Amino acid sequence: MKAADYDLVIIGSGPAGLTAAIYAARARLNVLVLEKVAPGGQILVTDWIENFPGFPEGISGADLVMKMTEQVRRFGVEIETNEVLSLDFSEDMKKLTLNDRTISTKTVIIATGASPRKLGIPGEEDFFGKGVSACATCDAPFYRDKVVAAVGGGDTAVQESIYLTRFVKKVYLIHRRNELRATRILQERAFANDKIEIVWDSVPTSVNGSIFGVESISIKNVKTDEASDLSVDGCFIWVGISPNTGFIKDALEVDKSGFIVANAKMETSVPGVYAAGDVRNTPLRQVATAVGDSAIAAFEAANYIENL
Repeated sequence: MKAADYDLVIIGSGPAGLTAAIYAARARLNVLVLEKVAPGGQILVTDWIENFPGFPEGISGADLVMKMTEQVRRFGVEIETNEVLSLDFSEDMKKLTLNDRTISTKTVIIATGASPRKLGIPGEEDFFGKGVSACATCDAPFYRDKVVAAVGGGDTAVQESIYLTRFVKKVYLIHRRNELRATRILQERAFANDKIEIVWDSVPTSVNGSIFGVESISIKNVKTDEASDLSVDGCFIWVGISPNTGFIKDALEVDKSGFIVANAKMETSVPGVYAAGDVRNTPLRQVATAVGDSAIAAFEAANYIENL
């Protein structure tokens, strides 16, 4: 059998991919990390993380990624900017087709994470990046002393809405239910913030504006069917995530939402292929769980290689 280019290829360089790289390097594996854009993933646009151990005062997402990346590079791991177009797991030697070449590897860890889900309403795509956003950290400064809408009720929606209040005059937080899903401490902070007005039992139906940008958002009360418009200068959307698994196609098993099916050892339906972090079917998607997943995945990959 022809020798593989690598022992392990890690696809994705968020907290899961970077942690896997550290463990793989310490196991003396010949490892390559592939990242389509830049190391960090979604954590890059996370303003503040206060539930990751070791940082009692909290740490910004960007700073945490920088520290993780420095640690990976200290072990001599190569992080290559390249996109995986397709996978071939039909043989023991796994093949990955990239933008510029095809590589082979004994094992693969998929840690491509997930991306914000969109609403699919009129005006959303038209104004995306021009008044509609999924990143408060990126875009909040553009709305200083203005009024914005935020959509969602989970941890991200509430935490990012609180962050918005550092800049904006008012946030309408629109939620389809009559109670938030965010953790209790975040709910308490939102309720105590006089810049946040929660619009209960409502869903957006369109984003409206002109060449000058977003001017209003139309909403409907799901209990009364009453329609109304909110005058806003921007709209932030946090209604869940979709896995970044488009390149996988039929290479391995995914669930009905597209998340990779993996067991407690992070093993997927293909021997020697593992999934870690937000991309897998897991009940909790946090930095801490991504780190734990990938430590297991790298350990199992090393065991798999040893037993080949």
